[in-house]
Amino acid sequence: MTDKIKMDLISDVVCPWCIIGYKRLERAISEMGLQDKVELEWHPFELNPDIPAEGENLPAHITRKYGTTPDESIRTLANMAELGAELGFEFDFFDGMKMVNTRDVHILLDYAKEFGKQTELGIRVFEAFFSERKDVSDRQILTQELQSVGLNVDEALSRINDDDARKRVQGQEAYWHSSGVSSVPTMVFNHSSMLTGAQPVDVYKQILAELLEQ
Repeated sequence: MTDKIKMDLISDVVCPWCIIGYKRLERAISEMGLQDKVELEWHPFELNPDIPAEGENLPAHITRKYGTTPDESIRTLANMAELGAELGFEFDFFDGMKMVNTRDVHILLDYAKEFGKQTELGIRVFEAFFSERKDVSDRQILTQELQSVGLNVDEALSRINDDDARKRVQGQEAYWHSSGVSSVPTMVFNHSSMLTGAQPVDVYKQILAELLEQ
């Protein structure tokens, strides 16, 4: 038996709303003093599994995928930057920024879970992509991030080329799709209630308070 709140966070590391949602959740947990009461596990969701190896220009990608005009896409990115700043996270949307494939990252996050470093690596990749202008589909970049959190680089990178590891991540994605997850971030609390979208801090506080009472 455990008295911890189990949270499953389904997300993608190139999803700005995912890091906004996480940062709001993190703030709620911190303000409630629940750092030792919440067990968080990240799960894979690929926003763009079929994106080409060279990636796609970000504003063009937003326009194509969501049907927005170029001006609307620019305003959307500016709004995200403001929301990130409120949470101490920097979004550096720059000319030439590309949306990229994240399958390799999800395999590495699955590996990092074995060593209790999943959140640490995940946040590093979010920062690399959104704050540091790094291509997180580039294995040299991923090598740097693995080193930065103290993981075995050779062992971790070998997982990327391992068919079983790749199939395991694909299986996890399929499971969440079959469970009704169609957008991210999606958070599942204690294997029961599901919440989609980056909610306000107070909403997370309310949910956590209710779970503590159960």
